[in-house]
Amino acid sequence: MIVIGVDTHKRSHTLVALDAATGATRGQLTIAASDDGTVDAIRFAGKLDSERVWAVEDCRHVSGLLERGLLATGDRVLRVAPGLTETSRRAVREPGKSDPIDATAIARAAIREGLDTLPAAFLDERALEIRVLNDYRDQIIIERVRVINRLRWHLVQVAPEAEAEIRPAGLIGPQIRARLARKLGRLPQSPQLRIAKALLRRINEIYREELELLAEIKTLIEAHCPALLEEHGCGPVTAAIIIGHTAGAQRFSSEAKFARHTGTAPIPASSGNTQRHRLHRGGDRQLNRALHIIALSRARTDPATRAYLDRRHSEGKTKREAIRCLKRHLARRIWHVLYTATPTPTPAAPPPRPLNTVAVSAPSVMPCNR
Repeated sequence: MIVIGVDTHKRSHTLVALDAATGATRGQLTIAASDDGTVDAIRFAGKLDSERVWAVEDCRHVSGLLERGLLATGDRVLRVAPGLTETSRRAVREPGKSDPIDATAIARAAIREGLDTLPAAFLDERALEIRVLNDYRDQIIIERVRVINRLRWHLVQVAPEAEAEIRPAGLIGPQIRARLARKLGRLPQSPQLRIAKALLRRINEIYREELELLAEIKTLIEAHCPALLEEHGCGPVTAAIIIGHTAGAQRFSSEAKFARHTGTAPIPASSGNTQRHRLHRGGDRQLNRALHIIALSRARTDPATRAYLDRRHSEGKTKREAIRCLKRHLARRIWHVLYTATPTPTPAAPPPRPLNTVAVSAPSVMPCNR
């Protein structure tokens, strides 16, 4: 067997094939980050060995096209977190840094960690759609905060009384924004006032776009995994983070591997007579954040969760340790919900058209169960 390490970039990918048993280099190739480059990569691997595993650096914003092409051919693709390659770089005596060196470090990290322990790439088109929309929603929220800050600085000059009435989060309500627009409409015209009005219009547009995105995200989640929204403390935004960053629960063969991926699996830190576990700071921090939000929400409003935390406190655990235990339990439950989720079936196909008419439509995306 060979392990092919892939160092991914925006315009090119570098491949280095290592023997899985000896670690010896079997081949090296740099391809374009395109469909033609994916074909070249498959031909390159086919000439080396029929039994192969791809270890791709986990940078899905640049490796997604290559991963989809490899999975479509039935190849096994593993994702290697960038942090795992640091030890591989220190273990070799080759100085410097280059794409082949990085690809070699990725392959060695996969061999060292174990090919059965790393998360496998999985095609989940709906999860990708949800993540793209939710990431864009986060981006426009950040833009909205910047625009509001600029608007308030202009208001200090043109309408200081109106700016003083605005609380830190005072522009959330549409009526408040409409009232501010009326106040600005009564002021004498000036270039700074014109800019303030333009910024206020942009803020209104962002709020409308955010609501539309939230409604679209909720619709996709209800079609993809409606049971997740039924979990106590899990709203549409939190569910979008979980689905988007999980990218297919089927790629985790057990709930323990999913917990490790979320950073909720405790790490042993025992010594002598002291038996304890410490916080795991690895894993996907966005998934960890989503589970933390659910844990805090349940701790406040769910009686069963409150009783569970009280029982943990009676066992001698601190508040933080009890929350960590709760997050580990939530990771187990969320994995089962995602793993057993049945997407809403698509509507039935319309009856066939008469032979004298022609209908052309794009083929639907077939789910990949690999």
